[in-house]
Amino acid sequence: MTGTSAPQPRHVVVVPCFNEEERLPRGAFLAYAAEYPDVRLLFVDDGSTDGTRRILDELRSSSGGAIEVLALEVNQGKAEAVRRGVAHALTWQPETFGYWDADLSTPLDQIEVFARVLDERPHVHLVMGSRVKLLGSEVHRSALRHYVGRVFATFASIALDLPVYDTQCGAKLFRNNTGTRWAFRARFNSRWLFDVEILARLGRLGRLQKAYWTRVCVYEQALPVWRDVAGSKIKFLDGIKAFGELLCIGVKYRCGK
Repeated sequence: MTGTSAPQPRHVVVVPCFNEEERLPRGAFLAYAAEYPDVRLLFVDDGSTDGTRRILDELRSSSGGAIEVLALEVNQGKAEAVRRGVAHALTWQPETFGYWDADLSTPLDQIEVFARVLDERPHVHLVMGSRVKLLGSEVHRSALRHYVGRVFATFASIALDLPVYDTQCGAKLFRNNTGTRWAFRARFNSRWLFDVEILARLGRLGRLQKAYWTRVCVYEQALPVWRDVAGSKIKFLDGIKAFGELLCIGVKYRCGK
C-alpha cells in the first residue's frame, strides 16, 4: 500500500471492491474525501480482473492521502476483504471504523450521521443502516428483493434472538473498542452473511461477559436515501444457500462453545 501522508483520521471506512470498473462513482468519492478530511476511505481490491485496480490507484493519487488502497492478489470474497480492510484500518487507531458498499447505494454523507449517533449515545458501539421505506424517505428496492429481504430478516431475528430489521445493508460504523475489534479477529464462516455473523459474535461476547448486550449496543439508523444499483454480485443460488448458512450461524454462536 502506498499513499501521500495525511492527517490522523478520526474515522476509517473500508470499501470492498471486486470488478467495480463500470459501477464505481469516482467523482462522489473524491468530492467526499476533499470535504471530510477526518475520514479516510480504504478501498480493498479483492483480486479484481478488470480495471478496478487502475481506477483505485488513480483515486488514491488524486486524494492527497484521504484515500488508500489495499490490494488482495487473489479473490477472497467480500467477508474476508472487509475483515482484511478492518485489520489495516485499525493500524491508524481511529475512533471509529466501518465499511460501505462501493456502489454508494447508501450515500457517503450518512457516515457523518452514523458518527453523530456514536457521539451522542456512548453506550452504542455499532450503527447499522436500515432500509426502511417510510413516508418522506427515498428507499428504492425491487419488490422481489424487498419481500425476500423481509423473509430473510425474520429468520435472522430468530437465529440471533434479536429484533433486527435489516442485517444486510452494506453501511455500518463501529466504535473502536475491544469488543468490536474482537468481532473481526477471526475469519468469518460465511462468505456473504458476515453482517449476521458480526452480530452473532457480539451477542456471544455479551453472554460471556454478561455486560456487552447486543440489544443495547447496536443502533439501527433508518436511511433517508437508498437506491438499488444494478450489477449485484449475489446470485439467486447464493440467496438459497444463505438460509442454510444462517442456520449454521445461529447454532454455532448460540449453542456452540
